[in-house]
Amino acid sequence: ACEEAAPEGALGEAERAYALPDTLEHGQLGEAGLASPWRPPRAGHPATGNGREVLLQAFNWESSKRHGGDWYRVLLSQVEEIKECGFSLLWLPPFTDSVSPEGYLPRDLYSLNSRYGSEGDLKALVAGIRQAGLKAIGDAVLNHRCAHHQSHEGVWNVYGGKLAWDSRAIVGDDPNFSGRGGRSTGELFHAAPNIDHSQEFVQKDLCEWLRWLKEEVGFEGWRLDFVKGFGGQFVKRYMQASDPYFAVGEFWDTLGYSNGVPDYNQDAHRQRIIDWVNAAGDLTGAFDVTTKGVLHAVFERNEYWRLRDQDGKPPGVMGWWPSRAVTFLENHDTGSTQGHWRFPEHAVIPAYAYLLTHPGTPSVFYDHLFSQHYDQIKALVHLRRDQGIHCRSQLRILQAGGEAYVAEVDGKLLVKIGQGDWHPERACSALFQGPLVQIWQVHG
Repeated sequence: ACEEAAPEGALGEAERAYALPDTLEHGQLGEAGLASPWRPPRAGHPATGNGREVLLQAFNWESSKRHGGDWYRVLLSQVEEIKECGFSLLWLPPFTDSVSPEGYLPRDLYSLNSRYGSEGDLKALVAGIRQAGLKAIGDAVLNHRCAHHQSHEGVWNVYGGKLAWDSRAIVGDDPNFSGRGGRSTGELFHAAPNIDHSQEFVQKDLCEWLRWLKEEVGFEGWRLDFVKGFGGQFVKRYMQASDPYFAVGEFWDTLGYSNGVPDYNQDAHRQRIIDWVNAAGDLTGAFDVTTKGVLHAVFERNEYWRLRDQDGKPPGVMGWWPSRAVTFLENHDTGSTQGHWRFPEHAVIPAYAYLLTHPGTPSVFYDHLFSQHYDQIKALVHLRRDQGIHCRSQLRILQAGGEAYVAEVDGKLLVKIGQGDWHPERACSALFQGPLVQIWQVHG
């Protein structure tokens, strides 16, 4: 393997040349950049896929409420179409019994009947995804768990089901649920009891549960919800126990701002994300929230100079550790009906052109794909696949300023984003043109 584990607290790949050789870890890109067959990873092996993955978030905030609780059946009817669009991974919604219809307040972890459909519907969907040659990524909510019953004092901290924990499973510094566990190893989530992952019985039960989900349902990876709530060292154990093909953590953190304007230098922000990956044993990727925030500023303020950091690299996690950066524009929290940090509509296509032609593992939001942007997003996903762009593709930023950003990818693509006047000086042919974006293939 060409990649060594990043030392704890280090910048990961920031210490190495940005243009990494195209020989990835076991089971990833083979020599000469050819995809090698995936084999079950060794315990402790990074869950980063084959390097050429494109992820689709296959739901939004309202999916559990629409179609009469048949979302799994809706998705099953779309699997072949999603495959044709070029996606390789489908991120499915939280799949357990839950107090909330969206699934993010889980209760009985072994009950797979949810507002998205029945356990049978879930298994049929995952089987259909696998039959199509794609992989199902489950949304695993590990930080917190709602109780089944109230204690004698009237506190909701008594669990039922197969994992009939008592209040020892709840952190002791959560003021709402009278936990008898240790102090939290992360930030508290105030809507539900925060689980004490330092308890050996909790770790053992969750390891067994994740393995059961792989065997019983067929999941091949995880999206890890609210990982700021508990220490990355526990994620490391869960990854070692479940050996996912692909995993990505939601380490959501606020960017640096001065007087209400995003700072140019977001190194501290992306370092915190990388610190979490380090704590998790470098075994999982993380959503590149830094890149999302920078792209907001670029397109909301017309400031293309933000797309090149002080070292000439991309300004997000992508620029420091591309094999662990899962890039995205929108999700069920930022967009959909919640709209907590909605990406500007006029910039959806140029921003996806950036993500889908650059290093990292790109993620596309369901609402963006199945919209007026369908044809252009499909074309960009196909372009990425056809041009062999992968999570460590070599990038040379030619311009970042004025009214344009220009980059060369793997020595064979030129990507121009913005309305500035720039044209290639070499022989090229046009591959894609959309609002605020042009992509050329370099000849020779």
